[in-house]
Amino acid sequence: MDKRNIRSRLYALVLLISIIVVYKYREANNRQEMHLTGTTMGTIAYNIKYLDGDDRNFKKEIDSLLIDFNQALSTYIPNSEISLLNRESKVNFGFPYFAQVLQASAEVYEKSNGAFDPTIGQLIDAWGFGDGGLIAPDSAQVDSLLNLVGFDKISFDETGVSTKVKGLKLNFSAVAKGQAIDVVGDYLAAQGIEDYMVEIGGEVRAKGKNKEDEYWTIGIEVPDENRVGGLFDAVRLKSQGMATSGNYRNFKVLEDGRKVAHTIDPKTGYPKMQTLLSATVFAPNCMYADAYATACLAMGLEGARRLILSDESLEAYFIYAGDDGKIQTYISPGMKDQVVSLDEK
Repeated sequence: MDKRNIRSRLYALVLLISIIVVYKYREANNRQEMHLTGTTMGTIAYNIKYLDGDDRNFKKEIDSLLIDFNQALSTYIPNSEISLLNRESKVNFGFPYFAQVLQASAEVYEKSNGAFDPTIGQLIDAWGFGDGGLIAPDSAQVDSLLNLVGFDKISFDETGVSTKVKGLKLNFSAVAKGQAIDVVGDYLAAQGIEDYMVEIGGEVRAKGKNKEDEYWTIGIEVPDENRVGGLFDAVRLKSQGMATSGNYRNFKVLEDGRKVAHTIDPKTGYPKMQTLLSATVFAPNCMYADAYATACLAMGLEGARRLILSDESLEAYFIYAGDDGKIQTYISPGMKDQVVSLDEK
């Protein structure tokens, strides 16, 4: 083959590659960013963005999915599957969500050495963070309620779940938002959506990139009850779920003036206030991020750090109070290059 033919073929190849690149660029920029908002789980807001060249609006379908999800796992719906279990100690599944969250909970329960345990429903209620008013149990009541706690006290398979102890109560408030986000994200992916961001009540799952062809940038809130919406830092998500657990917002003040946190230690039965102010966890999906964030807050800084480093699928951003009382951060090694300077945001 002479040099002229070689040059001609190379030119044709370069031209073809250029055409493909231009086509892909135009295709990406022709996709519209759809933005859906609404509420679920009562009054919790959701915020969904995705890129779609066909401008499809999936709000009706997503709302329908979330209604089914709540019918499985909402403790505020009297005839939901979890409400039936908590009332009758046994239920057969009509939706896939209950079995999924039980399986995930079993994994996180084991890996966190029991720091994450959804069987603490009675304790959540007793401390005023669930059904009914604030009780603030005494030590004898806490000891009694601890007899109703323990993931080994339930039995489940793909068809149903039952409790081995009468009065045990499941509560998935520490993981349900994350799971609902995954349900929506998986639905969008099934429709061919490759770039999306789903947020429900502050928890997030993102895949691909946004309209500007950049990774989705999500803020981490200042752990201060007096600074609603204050931004402490921001990260770029790379097809990850992200969830934050913190006691700086969700707490109760007892009649005697004591402040109690919503994070209940499954081993002691008491709320846990500590130097770890905010635990943000990143995982392949949001259900696991949500569960591990709760586990980390219950374990404290050192235990949480060991937990994150023991699992290569997890990353974390912790905000804590140092010995001198000053705010400090811990960012796991694999997450450091995803932190965004606030000046860049």
